[in-house]
Amino acid sequence: MRICAVLLALAAMSCGENSETPEQPLITSLSEVPSVRLNFRYEADVPPPGNVRPAASLERDLKVQADFDRNRAHESLERTIASPAGNRIIAVYSRLGDAQSEFRLDIYSADGALVRKVTPDAMAVHFPDTIVWAPDGTAAAFVATTRGISPVPSPSPEHGGEAEKPAAEVTAGNTNTSVSNTNTPEVPVSPEDGEAPTPIPATPTPPPDVLTFRTEQIYMIGSDGEGLRPITQSEGLIYFYFVWSPDSQMLAALAATTREWEYLSLRADEKQEQFVPVGRPRVLERSGRERHLDDALTAVQPVWSPDSEKIACAFDVQVRIYDARGDVPTQAAIPLINHLLLSSQAYDRDQQAKLELVGDENSNSNVNKPAVSNANANANANSNVNGSPAPGSSSLTLPDRSSLVSFNPIVALEWPTDEQLYLQTAYVKRMKIEADSVTSYARWHRLILSPQPVVLNR
Repeated sequence: MRICAVLLALAAMSCGENSETPEQPLITSLSEVPSVRLNFRYEADVPPPGNVRPAASLERDLKVQADFDRNRAHESLERTIASPAGNRIIAVYSRLGDAQSEFRLDIYSADGALVRKVTPDAMAVHFPDTIVWAPDGTAAAFVATTRGISPVPSPSPEHGGEAEKPAAEVTAGNTNTSVSNTNTPEVPVSPEDGEAPTPIPATPTPPPDVLTFRTEQIYMIGSDGEGLRPITQSEGLIYFYFVWSPDSQMLAALAATTREWEYLSLRADEKQEQFVPVGRPRVLERSGRERHLDDALTAVQPVWSPDSEKIACAFDVQVRIYDARGDVPTQAAIPLINHLLLSSQAYDRDQQAKLELVGDENSNSNVNKPAVSNANANANANSNVNGSPAPGSSSLTLPDRSSLVSFNPIVALEWPTDEQLYLQTAYVKRMKIEADSVTSYARWHRLILSPQPVVLNR
């Protein structure tokens, strides 16, 4: 027996020595961990993340607006979008005769001087709410089509779109190249007495021709408006949402087919709801290289990890994480239905307990008042039946999702730190009549990410 014990001890020591071999790299950050090798811990009903993305400002730059007022009487400024450093400003505008949902772009300096005309006459910019500068300010991305093609309905403002537009026909076909390289010259307006017009180039350089398509594709320009080019060329697909990686090298986007877009638009019109598109996530490099991440459809905007190595998307009650780089990128699915069911059950019970406490306080303070009728008492009891646990039930028993008022799908993601991925669940219904819209039971939850234990070679 002693001999066996000694042999076992020697074997254990031998395994321990091999486990410390230098062949096993030391992991210092989650950027070195493939998505498929991530662990997570779920934390329910946490405070919201501190860096939730703010809504885009609708205020126009005053200097750019002044230039339009004085020198561009036949054009209407829609909005301005300043670069992160503030030294360049994208002007989104339209001319007399342009379709309601078709826009043009120019680049201005911070002092309100026109730097470059960006879009040719044959190009129509769509979804101006989605125009976004790269974090380093070296480029900007936007969506455009061939001018004159009937635009598809825009997403609701909450989902990266402008105001609701009427449904229209969109036909996929061969690509179209813009044919005009001339622009209507700017017509300066006579300044008021004593005021000098804002100086602009006498003959702005016309923007070059560029390949355009019948469906919404993503285009990119440099910080001065130079180098206009498409980074997607998938005729028949509509790219309606995109976000830059923190290192400004890639875009995560959603794309849908025209049939899917039109079908959902018609369904929304029938229900008098705002149109909310769904798409499949993709990652786009500046070079134009595109990788399809998933076949599942989602309306939730994807988010980047702070190190630009991973992308997270939400599908109902599941989160999926994808490697953005690498020769053999991986992905991981995090099913959260059980976690959300149990946390919603606890949340409903907590809310019910608070209501009962308030009811007891009111009954004590109103002891001299007449008792409520049996009908009202029964109505109150029925309204709270879903929040009360069944007799003999356990807090760990999975409830029926239809019995929980706070159990809802994931509607937003935020990734503020490498280790913390936030998700928001809520009941959201956006109606065309805004007063009829509903958002309730908005709750934030958190995933704490960590690497899986490494299996050491023996």
